[in-house]
Amino acid sequence: MNELNKRLTELNIGKVKENEPLANHTTIKIGGPADLFIEPSSIENLKKTMDFIIDNKVNWRAIGRGSNLLVSDKGIDGAVIKLGTGLNTLELDGTTLRVGGGYSLVALATSISRKGLSGLEFASGIPGSVGGAVYMNAGAHGSDISKILEKACILFEDGTMGWLSNEEMEFSYRTSVLQNKRPGIVVEAVFNLTEGDKDLISAEMQKNKDYRKDTQPWNSPCAGSIFRNPLPNYAGQLIEKAGLKGHSIGGAEISNMHGNFIVNTGSASAEDVLALIQHVKDTIYDLYQIKIETEVEIIGRK
Repeated sequence: MNELNKRLTELNIGKVKENEPLANHTTIKIGGPADLFIEPSSIENLKKTMDFIIDNKVNWRAIGRGSNLLVSDKGIDGAVIKLGTGLNTLELDGTTLRVGGGYSLVALATSISRKGLSGLEFASGIPGSVGGAVYMNAGAHGSDISKILEKACILFEDGTMGWLSNEEMEFSYRTSVLQNKRPGIVVEAVFNLTEGDKDLISAEMQKNKDYRKDTQPWNSPCAGSIFRNPLPNYAGQLIEKAGLKGHSIGGAEISNMHGNFIVNTGSASAEDVLALIQHVKDTIYDLYQIKIETEVEIIGRK
């Protein structure tokens, strides 16, 4: 990777590092090194990065703010592209919002609420990026990204860039077309919002923030919800009913605040978390004959 690192650095595309620990870039503070770690300084440089990766046949994956992500202790082969400050553009035209994939979802929701625009209240406590939120159709409090997205600009794995409409994104519960049929990076998103009362919007956002603060362990390193809700059941309720709150393996522990969160108590490895995930799956199936699947994305070397 030394030669690739040198050539990437010469392209002046942004930050380029070798063997960067991904524990530094995930909210659960777990993850081994990426062979190459790239943080492009602009959309143009993101495109240059992808062209370079394709030309040199380098494996890659993109990350945002590192929530909803569990990275192997052994790290990741190839390149990790981080959407950071180079992709945090923001344009507002009336009630139409165009925003870069690297923009913080929480910061966006807060900023927009102050302008009296409604539609992002549900996102006030979701600690990811806009790109990640679109990629996985993030949601809470009865709403999600699919309710407000008009279209998304995608950098596809073949290096082409184009817009996908809401319908073309094929949104469903915590999924989109980008996760399987058409892999790519969310470069920008266009949201359609509505005018509302600033005080009412702020009150709704504060209520959502307070709910998360009171019920979820965001003061501890965690990845967010670990399991998808096996509707009509809820993963957290099943886990609590099974008496698994507080159960730990190594440094990984099921939160006492919310059964659908696993926290890193300080020394957790990805293997600890994976073992705890499997224990939860087995227990819930044994007790209730319900299969629960992970919502958190698990990536990296086996």
